[in-house]
Order: sequence, then structure tokens, then C-alpha cells
Amino acid sequence: MTQEMLLSIGREALLLMVLASLPPIGASLVVGFLMSLFQATTQIQESTLSVVPKLCAAVLALVVAGPWIASQLARFASEVLRALPEVGS
Repeated sequence: MTQEMLLSIGREALLLMVLASLPPIGASLVVGFLMSLFQATTQIQESTLSVVPKLCAAVLALVVAGPWIASQLARFASEVLRALPEVGS
């Protein structure tokens, strides 16, 4: 296994990590912004008012994007396992 191949696998793993975490983090960011905007206009300063909707949005984003994330992780794992015999050579 060459150094370029290892760097390629590492680069792809980091990119996959970012892409897989993007849906729940993005949903939490949008809902958090909307809830803080709502809290600022109504002057309600309850901390659970922002945490619970963000948690629900993150779970919903994982449910919606879960099949895509799982297929990408399975594809990457199969590529890494397919490249495993080349480690010894």
C-alpha cells in the first residue's frame, strides 16, 4: 500500500465524517437560530426552549438522512476492506 493510497483513504474518511455530520448539525443550527430569534422577540429566556427543538431537529435529520449516511459508510468500509490485502505488499 503506497503512501498516496493511505493519504487518499484518510482524506476520504475525513470528508465522509464531515458530510455525515452535516445534516444533524445543520438542522440544529437552523432551529437554534430560529429559536433564539423567537426568544429575543418575546424576551422569554428559558434554556430548555432552545435545547429541546434542536434535539428534535437533529433526530429528525438523522432519521431522514440516515439511509444515505449508512450507504456512504458501508461504501467506504467496503473500499477499505477491499484495499486491506494490499497492506502486506
